[in-house]
Amino acid sequence: MLLLPFIRDNKEATLAGLKKKRFANAETAVEQVLAFDQQRRDAQKELEDVLARSNAKAKEIGALMKGGQKAEAEAAKAETAELKTRSKELEESLKTAEQQLQEVLVTLPNLPHSSVPEGRTPEDNEVVLQHGDIPVLHEGALPHWELIKKYEIIDFELGNKITGAGFPVYRGKGARIQRAMINFFLDEALKAGYFEIQPPILINEDSGFGTGQLPDKEGQMYFATEDKLYLIPTAEVPITNLYRDVILSDDQLPVKNVGHTPCFRREAGSWGAHVRGLNRLHQFDKVEIVQIRKPEESYQALEEMSLHVQMLLQKLELPYRVLRLCGGDMGFTSALTYDMEVWSAAQQRWLEVSSVSNFETYQSNRLKLRSRVEGKTQLLHTLNGSALALPRILAAILENNQTPEGVRIPKVLVPYCGFEVIN
Repeated sequence: MLLLPFIRDNKEATLAGLKKKRFANAETAVEQVLAFDQQRRDAQKELEDVLARSNAKAKEIGALMKGGQKAEAEAAKAETAELKTRSKELEESLKTAEQQLQEVLVTLPNLPHSSVPEGRTPEDNEVVLQHGDIPVLHEGALPHWELIKKYEIIDFELGNKITGAGFPVYRGKGARIQRAMINFFLDEALKAGYFEIQPPILINEDSGFGTGQLPDKEGQMYFATEDKLYLIPTAEVPITNLYRDVILSDDQLPVKNVGHTPCFRREAGSWGAHVRGLNRLHQFDKVEIVQIRKPEESYQALEEMSLHVQMLLQKLELPYRVLRLCGGDMGFTSALTYDMEVWSAAQQRWLEVSSVSNFETYQSNRLKLRSRVEGKTQLLHTLNGSALALPRILAAILENNQTPEGVRIPKVLVPYCGFEVIN
């Protein structure tokens, strides 16, 4: 959530940032925020004045009664009663203004960092770098959805029978390579100084609000209606919410956590080759890295997280590129996002496999996540990234490494999965 003092003191910068994010009706929303904020402050100021006058009158009544000034005391009592009535009215006005202010504030996305490029669509994203050679496949090479049928490693029809579309069943070497990637990603994160967490995969509404999924993405999450719990879209949510309503000391910083979870998303819906096979699923596994940093350290941490993800892709021998997302293609809560995409040789296109983002104080303001500096508290910066999401990584491995004899497993995964070829 945006900081109210910043909006109040930097109206034009706020408007510019919202417009770069392509937020509709930015002017109206900001004017509403400022109007409700003024109503709140006016009500608060008058309430404090009324309460002060009421307290003074209460003391005055005692003195008048002791002095035998009964008529004056009765007049003071009547005035006190009027002040109490007015204080109740002001308390209600204050509560209403605060509620209206909050309702508008939570609809505002985070403001983009100054380095975020202008743009509306993925075509406007900035390519920061590209690494690795684009593979040339043999004649008759297949897309991954044909390879998984050929080698019987994933069964979408069984998943559809058990649950529905977008819930695959991994079989044999398909299941083993899933486990291999998870362990490899976790081990590499531990080597990089991350602390492993295994969080719940169901969250309550407060957790969804804390990291910004609610009220923005209700329609994209699965909801257990009777218990009012949401299935997580990413491990970012429970791992970051470990620190909701927490004040961290210097010796607890920086926080670097990693966790593997299944992830659940309802947004898979369009048709065509771009969502075939493993390209888009309702359930998938992902290893997530999360950091909590002091504000002055967070952008260096973001670069470190980006390099960590790139290192994984290099070890997997996958050609990739890094994008800096434009304002119109960024997530609701992010101030700056790098997307990592791998080349899918049979599909002849780039597949997003990771987003690494700095949220600055947007999440920590909702979470009330702070540190204490010289006796005062300050909001910390939160960051997270996919390191990595499995489905499209597997799709690229299958397509890029296929040969007439089978699919070659990246050398770094062989000790984890116990075989060198899928055939």
